[in-house]
Amino acid sequence: MSQNIIESTIAFVKEKLEGAEAGHDWFHIERVWKLSKKIAQNETCNLEVVELAALLHDIADPKFHNGDEELALKISGEFLESKNADTPIIDQVLFIIKNISFKNRNEIAENPPIELQIVQDADRLDAIGAIGIARTFNFGGFKNNLMYHPEIEPKLNQTKEEYKKSNGTTINHFYEKLLLLKDLMNTETAKKLAEDRHNFMLSFLKQFYHEWNVD
Repeated sequence: MSQNIIESTIAFVKEKLEGAEAGHDWFHIERVWKLSKKIAQNETCNLEVVELAALLHDIADPKFHNGDEELALKISGEFLESKNADTPIIDQVLFIIKNISFKNRNEIAENPPIELQIVQDADRLDAIGAIGIARTFNFGGFKNNLMYHPEIEPKLNQTKEEYKKSNGTTINHFYEKLLLLKDLMNTETAKKLAEDRHNFMLSFLKQFYHEWNVD
């Protein structure tokens, strides 16, 4: 693997995401990249594909680009071509970017490539636990969503379109997504890492309701 292309990609992503919402900024990318490498140590995979996909997976998150799911593919493809990456590498990276999202989970064929499984697990791990809680409340504040409303129920089993349009409460997001992620992990490494993070969220929610209700 060429270290030059990894270093170039890091520099590109840092520049591109300067000023991004704090839950989807360079530091999120860095954590997902590190988690991807950690998971990859226990898998047989193409590490170059894993690292590049981890670094580029949120280069243009549709949430911040009017729902455009093609922009990230265009930006990533053009960047990798400019670095003379091999076509099979580019194709695999773009496949991961296209299919990594929680909202697209029902559109992926069975037995996806291990590289997708790894990066997807890393991205999902960063959405749960203490970091996940912090990111969720940061994004809720960014959207000016309610933290919690006792009379607004979570919307479970949402379609892709419903999920994209959802502006529910931040606490409901735990039930609509975050608490589901533990059982959606692909690799054994991620399953083990998810346990502690999942349990931490359950403890947080228990304390949140305790304080909310002034028990």
